[in-house]
Amino acid sequence: VPLQASGGGSEQAGGSLRLSCVYSGRTFTSYDMGWFRQAPGEGREFVAALSRNGDSTYYSDTVKDRFTISRDVAKKTVSLQMNSLKPEDTAVYYCAAGQVGYYTNRYEYDYWGQGTLVTVSS
Repeated sequence: VPLQASGGGSEQAGGSLRLSCVYSGRTFTSYDMGWFRQAPGEGREFVAALSRNGDSTYYSDTVKDRFTISRDVAKKTVSLQMNSLKPEDTAVYYCAAGQVGYYTNRYEYDYWGQGTLVTVSS
């Protein structure tokens, strides 16, 4: 699996966490990158995505204006800065890579990281 996510942990509501995902393959800029999350008992939902050319970002309505996706091409890393965390942000977060048509569609992503747990307490 060419993706390795890290940075999860526990935080209080209103706090911040930063997730990182390192791509170990050779063609990092060939892939659109996404973050998804899965809360207990729920399906995996789209959080944010970054286009392969780095020009466009996309966010779910629930995280827009609080989360920021970015990348470091030299380090082949995509990050998710999460601010103003809420208890409902509690989930396992997954990074994903693919050449996608619809950024919100998890089935279009080819590679997935192992997931990192984020827990937000009130």
